[in-house]
Amino acid sequence: MGWLQGQLAAYILNNVYFYRRINMKTFGKTAWFCVSLIAAISCGIVIGLFHHSEKVNALWIVIAAACFYAISYRFYAAFIASKILVLDTRRLTPATRLNDGIDYDPTNKWVLFGHHFAAIAGAGPLIGPMLAAQFGYVPGFLWILIGAALAGAVHDMVMLTASVRRNGRSLAQIARDEIGPVGGFAASLAIIFIIIVALAGLGLAVVNAIKNSPWGAFTIGLTIPIALLMGFYLRFLRPGKVGEVSIIGVILLLLAVGSGHFIPGSFLGPIFNLSEKKVVWALATYGFIASILPVWMLLCPRDYLSTYMKIGTIGLLAVGVVVMHPVLQMPAITQFAHGGGPIIPGHLFPFMFITIACGAISGFHSLIASGTTPKMIMSEKQIPVIGFGAMLTEGFVSMMALIAATILVPGDYFAINSKLSLDAIAALGFPSDKIKELSALVGINVQGRPGGAVSLAVGMSSILSHIPGMKGLMPYWYNFALMFEALFILTTVDAGTRVARFLVQELGGHVFKPLARPRWAPGIIITSLVVVVAWGYLIYSGNVSSIWPMFGVSNQLLAGIALGVGTTLIIKDGKLKYAWVTFIPMAFMFTTTFVAAWQLMHIFRASALKATTAAARFTFNLDAVLVLLMAVLASISLADMLYKWYGFISKTREITSSEVVEYSAT
Repeated sequence: MGWLQGQLAAYILNNVYFYRRINMKTFGKTAWFCVSLIAAISCGIVIGLFHHSEKVNALWIVIAAACFYAISYRFYAAFIASKILVLDTRRLTPATRLNDGIDYDPTNKWVLFGHHFAAIAGAGPLIGPMLAAQFGYVPGFLWILIGAALAGAVHDMVMLTASVRRNGRSLAQIARDEIGPVGGFAASLAIIFIIIVALAGLGLAVVNAIKNSPWGAFTIGLTIPIALLMGFYLRFLRPGKVGEVSIIGVILLLLAVGSGHFIPGSFLGPIFNLSEKKVVWALATYGFIASILPVWMLLCPRDYLSTYMKIGTIGLLAVGVVVMHPVLQMPAITQFAHGGGPIIPGHLFPFMFITIACGAISGFHSLIASGTTPKMIMSEKQIPVIGFGAMLTEGFVSMMALIAATILVPGDYFAINSKLSLDAIAALGFPSDKIKELSALVGINVQGRPGGAVSLAVGMSSILSHIPGMKGLMPYWYNFALMFEALFILTTVDAGTRVARFLVQELGGHVFKPLARPRWAPGIIITSLVVVVAWGYLIYSGNVSSIWPMFGVSNQLLAGIALGVGTTLIIKDGKLKYAWVTFIPMAFMFTTTFVAAWQLMHIFRASALKATTAAARFTFNLDAVLVLLMAVLASISLADMLYKWYGFISKTREITSSEVVEYSAT
């Protein structure tokens, strides 16, 4: 009898467990179906499938992005991780095998996520959508939504995996090893030019944001000693106490924002009231120093602090949108889709894509994914959350920037982001209604401050000031938003300069071998100085209309090269049937950017002919030459990749790999 009762009990328990598993699976499928349905409905409302004549509430953009990105991470990232990359937690990462405490340093997953997100999320996801709003909100919404999930996140995750499995090698090294010397060398040169132009484009945004703003300059300046304190605290005083140092950092950061209010009009006011040229010098000095210090001292703590500050702010913005539920004021598509816009030259295709840049896909990310991050990751299981997840987070940031741009009255938006008079803007069909009121509310004249940073700060502060208890704090929110943007940019400047230094050292080592030695101090200083002088000169001599489109072209060309390298690795791994995952976005990137490069060269040449000074003529001609050079180098790299693919697929070329395979003993 006892035996029978035991068998009956076991039968009941097994069936309960079986049906529970079925119910959980059914619940999971139902939940994801509901999320998919909400995403589809939200997208339909935003693009005008329902009630086409009505204005759209910004809340639908937030819902559509959140649902679509959640689905993408749950299913597409998992598919790539298991079927294409075949991630393996047993494989030792370079951070573990080559730990030196300087560049190779096993780092807490969330601290590393903070560094990686901060390094990739520069000005692009904020400024790009802000400037691209001149074409209307629908094109930007669709490209950020689709591009971030199906192109940008794939690009980041594939390149991070490739570098982790090759001792943290750079994209340039991987291209040389896996494609060959011709395409690899062309890619290396293209990458150096591209990263310098990218850093100039990102740096210009922070220059326009904090020039003649003592409050903003003081607050941003204080973030440097705060980050240094966090670095030493975590390294020596309280190792591993991430929670403690996070609380300390956030409190000090908030104090920096609040105390900045007392700087204008004080004896410190003139010190922090920096002209445009002084800001460029300060930025270049910071980029040089930050790029040669150990990563634990400034890079990681600053990135960690700024990342969670950024994510918290974006979350707060989402709350503000829910509370304020603002209506989008910008038309779905403006007349500038056909060209003639006051902010970005050219037509919607291809200029909308290269303007949004990092908000959807960024070649710059491949430099971080094959630069600092793979040298600090502890396990391959962290790759999806860091590679794919960080890019989706950046896509959500871009959506919030798009909202901040398009809730402004179009006339006010153009008044802030161009040098046109109010009458000239009204003649375009967009009268300015509240520009003087907005200036009074934030405590500074915001008219004629192009670059996107100021208009973003105005849009963000107007949203945040509608959160209960925040009314009347718009000047604080405005300066907080400027600091928020500057933190995005500065973390990219220090990481980007360091990555560019790695590349210059690699190439310079072929001419003078000691330059390639990673611990040779003179080499580190010289190569860092070369990089900083190059991007500093472009900022010093350029403007938004010239630098940002050039940044967009260079950035997207680099994305095409990186996706081509990723496609090469997938083919060499014997997974040709999955090569479409990287090949399709690669083909789109090259097509878009080659068209944009051709048009941009003609724009720069025409501007050079109309220039009234020799300096301006030289700058425009230099810009045209740089765009041409980047396009030619990218073309050589692409041609070599296509030639090698044919050999691999037809089996007429031997397949070799530079992967380093070593498994843990346990």
